[in-house]
Amino acid sequence: MNNNAPAPLSPPASPPRRGFWQRRVRDPLIALMTHGTSPEKLATGIAWSVVCSLCPFFGVTTGLNAAVALWRKLNQPLMQALNYTLSPVHLIMILVYVRTGEWIWNATQDHFSLVDMFRSFKELSFGDFLNKFAWAGLHAFTAWALTAPLLFAIAYFPARAALRRLAHLLPPEKDVAS
Repeated sequence: MNNNAPAPLSPPASPPRRGFWQRRVRDPLIALMTHGTSPEKLATGIAWSVVCSLCPFFGVTTGLNAAVALWRKLNQPLMQALNYTLSPVHLIMILVYVRTGEWIWNATQDHFSLVDMFRSFKELSFGDFLNKFAWAGLHAFTAWALTAPLLFAIAYFPARAALRRLAHLLPPEKDVAS
Protein backbone atom coordinates (compact mmCIF):
# COMPACT_ATOMS: atom_id res chain seq x y z
CA MET A 1 0.00 0.00 0.00
CA ASN A 2 1.30 3.45 -0.91
CA ASN A 3 1.46 5.72 2.18
CA ASN A 4 2.54 8.70 0.08
CA ALA A 5 -0.77 8.96 -1.77
CA PRO A 6 -2.61 12.24 -1.15
CA ALA A 7 -5.65 12.03 1.07
CA PRO A 8 -8.94 12.57 -0.71
CA LEU A 9 -10.19 16.15 -0.42
CA SER A 10 -13.37 16.55 1.53
CA PRO A 11 -15.44 19.71 1.35
CA PRO A 12 -15.10 21.95 4.39
CA ALA A 13 -17.90 21.68 6.89
CA SER A 14 -20.40 24.48 6.49
CA PRO A 15 -20.86 26.75 9.49
CA PRO A 16 -24.00 26.16 11.52
CA ARG A 17 -27.00 28.13 10.39
CA ARG A 18 -27.47 31.29 12.42
CA GLY A 19 -30.92 32.19 13.70
CA PHE A 20 -32.95 35.31 12.99
CA TRP A 21 -32.05 37.08 16.26
CA GLN A 22 -28.36 36.38 15.82
CA ARG A 23 -28.37 37.73 12.26
CA ARG A 24 -30.73 40.68 12.81
CA VAL A 25 -30.03 41.76 16.40
CA ARG A 26 -26.84 40.31 17.86
CA ASP A 27 -24.58 40.60 14.80
CA PRO A 28 -25.47 44.26 14.07
CA LEU A 29 -24.91 45.18 17.71
CA ILE A 30 -21.55 43.43 17.67
CA ALA A 31 -20.64 45.24 14.44
CA LEU A 32 -21.48 48.57 16.07
CA MET A 33 -19.39 47.81 19.14
CA THR A 34 -16.38 46.62 17.16
CA HIS A 35 -16.20 49.97 15.41
CA GLY A 36 -15.14 51.69 18.62
CA THR A 37 -18.54 52.39 20.13
CA SER A 38 -18.68 51.60 23.82
CA PRO A 39 -21.60 49.84 25.50
CA GLU A 40 -22.24 53.01 27.51
CA LYS A 41 -22.45 55.16 24.38
CA LEU A 42 -24.77 52.66 22.68
CA ALA A 43 -26.98 52.47 25.77
CA THR A 44 -27.10 56.27 25.89
CA GLY A 45 -28.19 56.32 22.24
CA ILE A 46 -30.88 53.73 22.92
CA ALA A 47 -32.19 55.68 25.92
CA TRP A 48 -32.24 59.02 24.12
CA SER A 49 -33.94 57.40 21.15
CA VAL A 50 -36.68 55.93 23.35
CA VAL A 51 -37.32 59.37 24.86
CA CYS A 52 -37.27 61.18 21.49
CA SER A 53 -39.27 58.49 19.68
CA LEU A 54 -42.11 58.75 22.18
CA CYS A 55 -42.44 62.52 21.90
CA PRO A 56 -46.21 63.00 21.60
CA PHE A 57 -46.14 65.09 18.44
CA PHE A 58 -46.55 63.17 15.22
CA GLY A 59 -43.93 63.98 12.61
CA VAL A 60 -41.19 65.36 14.86
CA THR A 61 -39.54 62.20 16.18
CA THR A 62 -37.16 61.66 13.25
CA GLY A 63 -35.85 65.21 13.44
CA LEU A 64 -35.66 65.09 17.22
CA ASN A 65 -33.66 61.85 17.11
CA ALA A 66 -31.32 63.31 14.48
CA ALA A 67 -30.78 66.52 16.47
CA VAL A 68 -30.05 64.66 19.72
CA ALA A 69 -27.72 62.23 17.93
CA LEU A 70 -25.73 65.13 16.48
CA TRP A 71 -25.74 67.07 19.76
CA ARG A 72 -24.66 64.11 21.91
CA LYS A 73 -22.46 62.47 19.18
CA LEU A 74 -24.52 59.27 19.31
CA ASN A 75 -25.05 56.52 16.76
CA GLN A 76 -27.50 57.98 14.24
CA PRO A 77 -28.46 54.71 12.44
CA LEU A 78 -29.15 52.98 15.74
CA MET A 79 -31.35 55.82 16.95
CA GLN A 80 -33.32 56.08 13.70
CA ALA A 81 -33.82 52.31 13.54
CA LEU A 82 -35.18 52.35 17.07
CA ASN A 83 -37.34 55.36 16.22
CA TYR A 84 -39.02 53.50 13.37
CA THR A 85 -39.34 50.36 15.49
CA LEU A 86 -41.15 52.34 18.19
CA SER A 87 -43.64 53.94 15.77
CA PRO A 88 -46.61 51.77 16.83
CA VAL A 89 -45.83 52.43 20.50
CA HIS A 90 -45.55 56.15 19.70
CA LEU A 91 -49.10 56.26 18.36
CA ILE A 92 -50.47 54.53 21.46
CA MET A 93 -48.47 56.79 23.76
CA ILE A 94 -49.94 59.95 22.23
CA LEU A 95 -53.32 59.02 23.70
CA VAL A 96 -51.73 57.90 26.99
CA TYR A 97 -49.86 61.20 27.26
CA VAL A 98 -52.96 63.27 26.50
CA ARG A 99 -54.96 61.47 29.21
CA THR A 100 -52.09 61.64 31.71
CA GLY A 101 -51.61 65.34 30.98
CA GLU A 102 -55.32 65.96 31.51
CA TRP A 103 -54.99 64.27 34.88
CA ILE A 104 -51.88 66.33 35.76
CA TRP A 105 -53.59 69.58 34.78
CA ASN A 106 -56.87 68.48 36.41
CA ALA A 107 -58.59 69.18 33.10
CA THR A 108 -61.83 67.68 31.89
CA GLN A 109 -61.35 64.85 29.44
CA ASP A 110 -61.81 65.91 25.84
CA HIS A 111 -63.29 63.63 23.25
CA PHE A 112 -59.77 63.20 21.89
CA SER A 113 -59.06 60.36 19.49
CA LEU A 114 -56.17 59.63 17.17
CA VAL A 115 -58.55 59.09 14.26
CA ASP A 116 -60.09 62.54 14.80
CA MET A 117 -56.63 64.08 15.12
CA PHE A 118 -55.38 62.55 11.84
CA ARG A 119 -58.60 63.44 10.03
CA SER A 120 -58.43 67.03 11.30
CA PHE A 121 -54.78 67.32 10.31
CA LYS A 122 -55.71 66.42 6.73
CA GLU A 123 -58.86 68.53 6.54
CA LEU A 124 -58.17 71.67 8.61
CA SER A 125 -55.73 74.47 8.05
CA PHE A 126 -52.67 74.36 10.29
CA GLY A 127 -54.02 77.22 12.41
CA ASP A 128 -57.42 75.57 12.86
CA PHE A 129 -55.72 72.28 13.72
CA LEU A 130 -53.60 73.99 16.40
CA ASN A 131 -56.67 75.77 17.74
CA LYS A 132 -58.55 72.48 18.04
CA PHE A 133 -55.72 70.42 19.57
CA ALA A 134 -53.61 72.99 21.45
CA TRP A 135 -54.76 71.87 24.90
CA ALA A 136 -54.34 68.22 24.02
CA GLY A 137 -50.82 69.03 22.83
CA LEU A 138 -50.00 70.90 26.03
CA HIS A 139 -51.35 68.04 28.14
CA ALA A 140 -49.41 65.44 26.15
CA PHE A 141 -46.19 67.48 26.22
CA THR A 142 -46.44 67.96 29.99
CA ALA A 143 -46.85 64.23 30.61
CA TRP A 144 -44.03 63.36 28.20
CA ALA A 145 -41.63 65.93 29.70
CA LEU A 146 -42.33 64.69 33.23
CA THR A 147 -41.88 61.03 32.28
CA ALA A 148 -38.83 61.53 30.02
CA PRO A 149 -36.22 61.05 32.79
CA LEU A 150 -37.96 57.85 33.89
CA LEU A 151 -38.13 56.60 30.29
CA PHE A 152 -34.43 57.35 29.90
CA ALA A 153 -33.53 55.38 33.02
CA ILE A 154 -35.81 52.45 32.13
CA ALA A 155 -34.12 52.19 28.72
CA TYR A 156 -30.54 53.07 29.70
CA PHE A 157 -29.72 50.80 32.63
CA PRO A 158 -30.96 47.47 31.18
CA ALA A 159 -29.44 48.31 27.77
CA ARG A 160 -26.10 49.19 29.35
CA ALA A 161 -26.04 45.96 31.37
CA ALA A 162 -26.95 43.84 28.34
CA LEU A 163 -24.43 45.57 26.08
CA ARG A 164 -21.65 45.20 28.66
CA ARG A 165 -22.36 41.47 28.87
CA LEU A 166 -22.36 41.28 25.08
CA ALA A 167 -19.06 43.19 24.91
CA HIS A 168 -17.41 40.60 27.17
CA LEU A 169 -18.37 37.90 24.68
CA LEU A 170 -16.43 39.65 21.92
CA PRO A 171 -12.79 38.89 21.24
CA PRO A 172 -10.53 41.85 22.10
CA GLU A 173 -10.13 44.32 19.26
CA LYS A 174 -6.82 43.94 17.43
CA ASP A 175 -4.49 46.90 17.50
CA VAL A 176 -4.13 48.23 13.97
CA ALA A 177 -0.73 49.83 14.70
CA SER A 178 1.01 46.53 15.50
